[in-house]
Amino acid sequence: MEPEQEYVAMLYGRLDDLREQTSKRLAQSLRQTGGTHQMRSERDTSVAMYTDQLAQYSAVENGLAFGRLDFHNGDRFYIGRIGLFDEDKEYEPLLMDWRAPAARPFYLATAASPDGVRRRRHLRTRSRKVIGLDDEVLDINSAEPSRNEGLTGEATLLAALNASRTGQMSDIVATIQAEQDIIIRSELNGVVVVQGGPGTGKTAVALHRAAYLLYTHRRQLAKRGVLVVGPNTTFLRYISQVLPSLGETGVLLSTVGELFPGLTATGREAPEVAALKGRVQMADVIAAAIRDRQEAPQFCDIRFDNDVLRLDRRAISDARGRARRTRRPHNEARRTFAREIISTLAGLVASRLGGHLLDKADLDDIRRELRESDEVQAAIASLWPVLTPFTLLSELYANPKRRNRAMAKFTREERDLLQRTSDDWTPADVPLLDEAAELLGEDDTEAKARAERQRRQAIEYAQGVLDILDLEDDADPDILMATDLMDAYRLAERHGVDRYETAAERAAADRTWTFGHIIVDEAQELSAMAWRTLMRRCPSKSMTVVGDIAQTGDIGGATSWDTVLSPYVQNRWRLTELTVNYRTPAEIMEVAADVLASVDPSLVPPASVRETGVPPWVSTVASYAAEVPALIAAEVAAVGDGKVAVIVPAALLPSVGAAVVDGVPSSSTGELEDAQVVVLGVTDAKGLEFDSVVVVDPSGILAESPRGASDLYVALTRATQRLGVVHSDDLPDVLSRLKN
Repeated sequence: MEPEQEYVAMLYGRLDDLREQTSKRLAQSLRQTGGTHQMRSERDTSVAMYTDQLAQYSAVENGLAFGRLDFHNGDRFYIGRIGLFDEDKEYEPLLMDWRAPAARPFYLATAASPDGVRRRRHLRTRSRKVIGLDDEVLDINSAEPSRNEGLTGEATLLAALNASRTGQMSDIVATIQAEQDIIIRSELNGVVVVQGGPGTGKTAVALHRAAYLLYTHRRQLAKRGVLVVGPNTTFLRYISQVLPSLGETGVLLSTVGELFPGLTATGREAPEVAALKGRVQMADVIAAAIRDRQEAPQFCDIRFDNDVLRLDRRAISDARGRARRTRRPHNEARRTFAREIISTLAGLVASRLGGHLLDKADLDDIRRELRESDEVQAAIASLWPVLTPFTLLSELYANPKRRNRAMAKFTREERDLLQRTSDDWTPADVPLLDEAAELLGEDDTEAKARAERQRRQAIEYAQGVLDILDLEDDADPDILMATDLMDAYRLAERHGVDRYETAAERAAADRTWTFGHIIVDEAQELSAMAWRTLMRRCPSKSMTVVGDIAQTGDIGGATSWDTVLSPYVQNRWRLTELTVNYRTPAEIMEVAADVLASVDPSLVPPASVRETGVPPWVSTVASYAAEVPALIAAEVAAVGDGKVAVIVPAALLPSVGAAVVDGVPSSSTGELEDAQVVVLGVTDAKGLEFDSVVVVDPSGILAESPRGASDLYVALTRATQRLGVVHSDDLPDVLSRLKN
């Protein structure tokens, strides 16, 4: 291992040199102040670039180099997380980025198809030390006949699979398998669906695909950015370090509940309410609710200049019709409506004053006075109000009459489901808010006026500063003063706030932002309205959709990929499948397979690559809160420093969670990183994995949802080593294997 240690040490030395050079360049950029707007913009761009580079160098510190390829022609390449080059030798490659085309044989070469590779070496490192090697000889004449060539880097892969979990997802860059690599490197355009059972590495493949696409299509994607949508914030925290460890720090991670800028929707509601909000017909409800606010009463009396002007229904309807025919969003079309109303009112005033005696200037004065009238503006606001998505939905939920008019095609029971008087926004509300924002648009008149006021205030403040600097009356006239060098306008501009933002930061604050690529994990859980929102965010329809139809737990979730995607891309999507279960041992998968058969007998579970020799255990208790903590304490002792998850029905989460937290050290409800034991509901456990899983009250999980069998399947397949099942009544028939 000594030669490898020397080479790895040299690579880290090169990384340190790059870090030092970049730190100096960053410091130089930070010292550059003032200048023109362009100079400040260039400075901020440089600061952001060097900051990102330093973050990248720090993120790839662990496991910088993990492989080596020896070719029959004598070439040798080291494979790592980023590319490193020797500046003294015409940028000769020292370390090849795993995403480079030349690195692909590291993941695909086999003895049957070596692609010119004689030997593939896996390096295992800790800190900056090489602690182990794993060689695969791909020369078919010298390869061991008994060797399993189905798995790339089998020893390294199994070591990674058997390692204790830490509460954060690890990358698989050193152990990517052939079927995973094909998906990771598939073309950018179009929608790729990655269908795979639990433990097949769907999430890891999706994240590595994001890193690969950003590397391969940097110019195209760096500007628009990549969005990764996950099922919940626990999951996003769990995967948050994967992309940085692969050298990418500019990807936006979000849940559906965070896609509306300024809002983090965490409210809870009944599954049937969320399912109703997720139906695509709700788009028509939002449109109808907006039309309902464009009112045309029988008449509208407006007091103006000690007189009362009456608008009849026809005049209001004509103005409304003209505004609607502009096909602009509601708030933007309001300007047309207001102009028409004021024009009609001006005609009424003119006729009372003697229209034949008035010229154009007189009529213009009348219109100006009408526009400045508080009574006129109040009337226009009542007939065509400025609306925000929040006010529209809040009033729709709270007002039965408005709900009945907007939901005329829905049953009374369905309308009543939406009754709500609080503004406790839920994830299911976010697609509705987004739809409303799209149809409402923004009236930016006030925003522009506010920006102009702020600009003038900044100039006035700058002028005050200059006046203070030039107060000396007896100053030497030959000495330049501040006002000789710049005026107030230039001073205000120079000290304006021009902070450079990454594409991800700008995208998070801009609802209308469109991404270059979107990755959707646990995609089977998304509603039709959520898909409508995501498709709006990606006009190119370049997406990676990751999920498993068999694990759909949400009532409004997907039943097939074609149903989800065909309304947007017809048949222009391609299905890929992952068939190997790397996470779940065969002993646990046998139990889970019976549950999967109850979901759909035609579904085939993924094949596990390993056995642990530890069968799942089962325990009967009289009281979950009283007896589960002792069982969990015993499980912690069995797994050593591994992570233990206690997965319970939502109804038991408060009581069992409190009992475990009180009775078991280093335990929590929902916090993965700082606790060895975490108590979760099935929804929050999606996409996660643990060394040991204890499923409490499987009958309760089955009964909790119309798709309870899918939820139980999810719960059983989170474990990498051990599984326990705790119940108080009879075990469900789908777990009959545990009775033996």
